[in-house]
Amino acid sequence: MTYHLPALVFLVPFVTAIGLPLIALRDERRCRPVALAALSVMAALSLMSLGSVLNQGEIRYAFSGWAPPVGIEWVADEIASIMVVAASLLALVSLLYSSPFPTQTLQGRSVPYYSILLLLVSGLSGVIYAGDLFNIFVFLEIVALSAYSLVAVPGGRALVSAFRYLIMGALGASFYLLGVAYFYSATGTLNIADLAQRTPGLLESKAVIGGLLFMFIGLGIKMALMPLHAWLPDAYTDAPDTASPILAALLTKVALLVWVRILFWVIGSGDSEQPVVVFSLVWVLGALASVSGVILALSHTDLKRIFAYGGIAHVGLVLIGVGQGSHTGLTAGLFYIINDAVMQCALFLLAGVLVHQYKARTLDDLKSVNIRSSWVGGAFVVVALSMIGLPPTGGFFGKWYIVLSAVENRNYFALVAIIVTTLLTLAYFARVLERMFRSAPKSPQVPDTPLSFRASVAALAAAIMGLGLWSDHIVSVLLEATRGLGR
Repeated sequence: MTYHLPALVFLVPFVTAIGLPLIALRDERRCRPVALAALSVMAALSLMSLGSVLNQGEIRYAFSGWAPPVGIEWVADEIASIMVVAASLLALVSLLYSSPFPTQTLQGRSVPYYSILLLLVSGLSGVIYAGDLFNIFVFLEIVALSAYSLVAVPGGRALVSAFRYLIMGALGASFYLLGVAYFYSATGTLNIADLAQRTPGLLESKAVIGGLLFMFIGLGIKMALMPLHAWLPDAYTDAPDTASPILAALLTKVALLVWVRILFWVIGSGDSEQPVVVFSLVWVLGALASVSGVILALSHTDLKRIFAYGGIAHVGLVLIGVGQGSHTGLTAGLFYIINDAVMQCALFLLAGVLVHQYKARTLDDLKSVNIRSSWVGGAFVVVALSMIGLPPTGGFFGKWYIVLSAVENRNYFALVAIIVTTLLTLAYFARVLERMFRSAPKSPQVPDTPLSFRASVAALAAAIMGLGLWSDHIVSVLLEATRGLGR
């Protein structure tokens, strides 16, 4: 049973997505409870898998008994298991939160919506578990096709945003696949474990260098790394409020995780010049992205667009960490990916609450409503503290470890970029909080907040605090999981 857990984690939402049209043939109202049940089972299985991996070691799942590199292999190590737990729980919270929305936004499209959402989550688990570069491509495309469809649900302007996202996503997939072909021509394998053995001796190869460059461009588009980010703000802003939290939480993070695995598991930090140059390029681009992202966030007034640019900045922070090429930097980047997934989910969830409860989509809208006595304000403060990087939140400790990695490497330019990003993040959240807490004392009566809203926000706020309070334990697991990697 333990050996099959990775496959079951993937199959539960995947099979449910395929069977949902039949299950809801007579009554579309069955869709949501069935989807919730599937994600609950997935979350339980992922937690069981994590427990098994922590106690007994990684699970290498070979499909149909064909051993790699001939067969397809999934690897459920500590990092993959933690990421799948985070993805399944965030998807479950997002779906729980969305209960008041379907009748208003889906307009009879509940069956395809929930089916696509489950396909997205199953694809995410496939990306995380996949042990070879080609199957990563396959699952990235499942995720991307699902995401295009979810963004397009509201129609109108969202269709344009979804089409732009599709064009950019197809371009990114093409670059990534071209890079995979170059790697295969140079090494004769696509299995990550095999590549780790063969690639270090081929780092002078133009095919390997070209493949690495193409894969970085492709994944850069999918992780919305500046200046390849153009698709993200419109997609996240125009996507339905039901889907924005899960899209913002997980789409760019899986692309980041794939790039981190290629950096450290395939080419390593090494002793030759090529890896050093690659890592230097990564942190420089990360520094530019982090500073540019917060500057653009300051220049907008639409709340979802502000949070989207903030997410782009945090992609840059992760790259600053892993770009140090050190064990500390790798651990810091992985820990920050988890934190940022939770923070982005919470931000877009709160943005949906502000729209649904207060009709507030922009900073100016916040002036006309009274949120001073609301639980929304308290939750927003917790998320803002974490995004800025103040204790005792998970965001503080994630950023702290990135700072440590930069100091260890005496990379003071990266340190300056982190400080500037932090100060500018404080500035744009100050704008939001100032309008939120100085809103009009007399405003129309706000209807009672649905329990699903409060439960979802409370769960994410608790997760943000928990990631801070138990950061030592989580980082210890990540340090052990990445032992021997990095300089």
